Amino acid sequence: MSILNSRRERVGFFADDARACPCCPAFFSGGGAGRKHRGIVDVHAHLTPPQYVRDLAGTGLLMPPSLGWSPQKHLEDMDRAEVSLAILSVTTPGVWFGDVEKGRRIARYTNDYAASLVGAHKGRFGQFTAIPLPDIEGSLREIEYGLDAQKSDGVGVFTSYDNKWLGDPAFDPVFEELNRRKAVVYAHPSAPNCCVNALPGIPDAAIEFGTDTTRAIVNYVFGGAARRFPDVTMVWSHAGGTMPFLIERFDNIGGMPALRARAPDGFRAEAGKFFYDTAQASNAVSMGALRQVVPVSQIVFGTDFPFRAADDHVKALESGGVFSDVELQGIWRGNAGRILPRSARANPV
Repeated sequence: MSILNSRRERVGFFADDARACPCCPAFFSGGGAGRKHRGIVDVHAHLTPPQYVRDLAGTGLLMPPSLGWSPQKHLEDMDRAEVSLAILSVTTPGVWFGDVEKGRRIARYTNDYAASLVGAHKGRFGQFTAIPLPDIEGSLREIEYGLDAQKSDGVGVFTSYDNKWLGDPAFDPVFEELNRRKAVVYAHPSAPNCCVNALPGIPDAAIEFGTDTTRAIVNYVFGGAARRFPDVTMVWSHAGGTMPFLIERFDNIGGMPALRARAPDGFRAEAGKFFYDTAQASNAVSMGALRQVVPVSQIVFGTDFPFRAADDHVKALESGGVFSDVELQGIWRGNAGRILPRSARANPV
């Protein structure tokens, strides 16, 4: 099965109306009137460059919410929830389609388009540089371009590429450079080729995105990458996927000699150093589990716009009873401000 075909099957259920999408029920919702200004920072927000739409036309790879995205719609959604700053990134299917030159070209115009939005809407947008992994040379070039020339906020990656997960030694040259730069790395999930259409009729995103996030975290820790690259600041999507619910198993296997050698302080100690966003996981169940595994100071706000509205997440976090008002202030912007300088400068809307 080709990468293109597997991805087409993966997202084909979105071919009709975005309103019917079971994974993005609040794409068209609003709200938030009358709230105090918060200056919220959204670290999990997506863009769709016009050239990206043209390049992927007819492939079935782009989901309706992505096709319906625009800067104006994004700003309107941010204003409804009092989000001051959104750090933009490209979502699935990403920029890699098995062709080196194509991947480099798509990564470059994606980054240039994001940078144009950052410049045109001062203080409202930031960007995570897209890189064409598993193309190592192309990724290193784009890291230099994004972090040096464009002064981006960090680098965006996916949890897996060609059935290799983050933490695999194949990616070490890229992470060595990111470690040297003390970069922030935002990791978005994908559905790996191994597990496409595992449950017919069930969207891969509903299960595999959370599961692949967990695979990547576990591989990054027990593969030794967390210790090899201590100066990389990892930000994992969707509250760490299923990781918090499986923490007892990861604690237990950490005693295996081979795994203990790569993570001598145990899984929880390494996982507790990472950051995790609230996108599509702002409910009390997910947040309650996550805060038992990591300090609240490691949780940052994320929305997954345009697949979900920012205000949905604000309301869920406020009403969930998991966090105090002081802790919520950290999630709104304070925690992100410690790792993303642009976030610390964001002004309330």
